[in-house]
Formats: sequence, C-alpha cells, structure tokens
Amino acid sequence: MRPSAEGTGALDCPEPARDALHTLSRVLLGNLEALADRLTIIVLQREPAYAQLGISAPDDLRESLRGNIERGLQSLGETVPVGEDPQDTSRETGKLRARQRVPLEAVLRAYQLGGRVIWEGLLQTSRERFGGYYDHALLDAAGHVWRVIDSSSSALVDAYRLEEARLRSQELSRRHAFLNALLEGRGGDPALAEEAATALGLPTSGPMLCVVAPVDSPRDDPLRSPRDVLACHGIVSSWHVRPSDIVGLVVLGDRAPAAVLDALAPAVCGRAGASPVVHRLAEVGDAYTLAQTAARTLREPGVAFLDDRLPEALLVGNPHLTPRLQQVAFRELLDLPEPERETMFKTLEAMIDSGGSPTHAAQRLYCHRNTVIYRLQRIESATGRKVGEPRDRLLLTLGLLARRHQH
Repeated sequence: MRPSAEGTGALDCPEPARDALHTLSRVLLGNLEALADRLTIIVLQREPAYAQLGISAPDDLRESLRGNIERGLQSLGETVPVGEDPQDTSRETGKLRARQRVPLEAVLRAYQLGGRVIWEGLLQTSRERFGGYYDHALLDAAGHVWRVIDSSSSALVDAYRLEEARLRSQELSRRHAFLNALLEGRGGDPALAEEAATALGLPTSGPMLCVVAPVDSPRDDPLRSPRDVLACHGIVSSWHVRPSDIVGLVVLGDRAPAAVLDALAPAVCGRAGASPVVHRLAEVGDAYTLAQTAARTLREPGVAFLDDRLPEALLVGNPHLTPRLQQVAFRELLDLPEPERETMFKTLEAMIDSGGSPTHAAQRLYCHRNTVIYRLQRIESATGRKVGEPRDRLLLTLGLLARRHQH
C-alpha cells in the first residue's frame, strides 16, 4: 500500500504533527474493530433516528461506520490506496442515508461523533502506547484533523443532497405517471389503481373531487399551496403541476363538496373547476374532463363546482352552438342600436330573474312597472318569444347565459 497525498492536505501542518498523524493513525488502524464497535454503540444511543427510519440491523450500521473510520485514518496517515478517492466512503454514506431517509442532521451528528472517536483514539494511543510522546504534536495537528473531517462531511452532504434530489425527481415522475394513467381512464385496472393510490397518498375508493385550474401562461399561478391550505383543515389531497393545468384529487371523507371548496378558496388565485363527486379512481378520467369544463364556465378567479353550473357547462362544452343560440333566441333584438339593445337585455334579464313579475323587475331596474311592461312587449315582438312560455323562457335564459359568458 503506497501513500496517497491526494485530498489529505498534509502540507498544511508542521512535520512533527505530520509524523504524529502518520504513526498514530496507522496504529489505530490496527484497532479498527474496537473503534467501530464503540462508535456503533454511541450512535445507536444518541441517534434513535437510525433505528426509527429503517436501519434495523446494527451490523449494517457498524459496517458503514467502520468504513468511514478506516478511510478517515487512512487520510490522516496518508495511506489511502493509490487510485482510490479519499472521499468515496463519505459519498457512499451520504447516498445510502438519503435513500434510507435518515435526516441529514442526524447523519452529520453521527459523522461528528465519528470524528470525536478518531480524535480521542489518537490522543489515547499517544498516551497509552507512546507515553504521551505525541501529545504536543497532536495539538499542532488538531486543525488539520478537523479540516480532513470537515472535508469528508462536505462530501457526504453534497452526495446526500444530490441523491435526495434524484429520489425526489424520481418520485415526482412516478406520481405524475400514475396521475396521467388515471386521467387517461386507466384506473379501472385494480392493480394500477392500487399502485396509484399508494404513490399519490390517496384511498382507492371513497368520495373525492377532481379539481383543475388551467394555466393560461407560463407566469400564471392559479393555485398557491392548495395541499397545505387543505391540510390545515385535515383534508387529504394530491396535487400535480402540468404544462397546461394544475390537477388535484381531493378526498372528501364525510365532508360536503361545498365545505371542501370553501376550505380551498384561500389558495385560489385564478380559475378552477371541480368535478362532481366520484367514488373510485376508475372515474378520475371522466372527472378530469368535467372539472376542465367547470373551470371554463368562469370569467373571473374562483372555483366552479360543475353541478352548480350545468347550464353554463352545456354552453362552454358546445362553443360552436353559442352564436346560433343567441341568433335564434334574440333575433331582431340584436339589430337594435347599442344603448337601446343593452336596456332591453337588462330588462329581459330582470324579468327572468324575477320569475316573470314586472313589479319585481321594476324594483330591480329602479323604474316604473309600466315601463317594464312596455319594454317586455318590444322584446317579445323583436324575438318572437314569450317569457311566460316555458320553452321560450329556457331558450332566452340560455341565450343570456351565453351572452354573459361571451362578454
């Protein structure tokens, strides 16, 4: 085994300190198993996060700690094997702990404990093996020892964060893949539905809503932290940002849709549509389409529950019929000069909203009842429709909805 100076930084300490590190670290390598045992016990006693987060076999933890102690002593003694990276065990530890989801803070504390075990081992070896001969030199070497340990810690942190980012991206891609499968209507496959529910953190069955917020431009932000807003009310949901929209699946539990949408309201900054209640993931594909339609019924920011806006949904779902609908419903009323036309439309709307009562319509319009009756006669003459006839009133109502949405 030939010395390797790469990564050791040996030149930044005096020669006596360097000699002390060479001698003591090489002696300590002969006591590696005892050091690994000691550090394993300390880490398990002081960092319960390891046992709690799935590292159930102490032998596996000990092997990892042993490898890091060995590489640390090799770096201090300049005995890292030629061609090997002095930071390789630190990087492997960082990647492994990220995969095991051990918090980075716990990993670093364990690493610092390892540094203490090495430092205390160096001092103890100087005093017990060499009668304290290297104690003074070790004081000069202390800064170098901790710089080596800090360098290894930095390598561990970088590897941990890179692996964490990779896993997060992988998990996000997996969740997006399952969501897309549900939106495409493939939730009828029981196996896929089960996997999708697990990946998205949702039940496989039970009442839920699909919420869609269109993203009209790259800078558009129709929803802000919807998951967190709903979580404050104990409502489980899964949200995904896609190029054209933000899609959420919201678990209702025993709540009414209106209550859940009220809870979502603080997160809404643009237009959003909510589907009717669905009970199985197999229904998510159709729910997505209906939620998209509900969102299109809005002209201003807000949440539209499809069941509350079915007439508007029928219109936006058939945009090619809208011009013809208005032409057939209003006929010659559309040819009046603009100020007069607007007055007639306001009167017609007031009449329909008032249940066909000229008195109530006059109160809404702040005019005389006879004025409303006169205008109504002109409207019926121009349109050929009677407000009192159910079919005509339906056509006129739809025409007004279409006109309102158009403007």
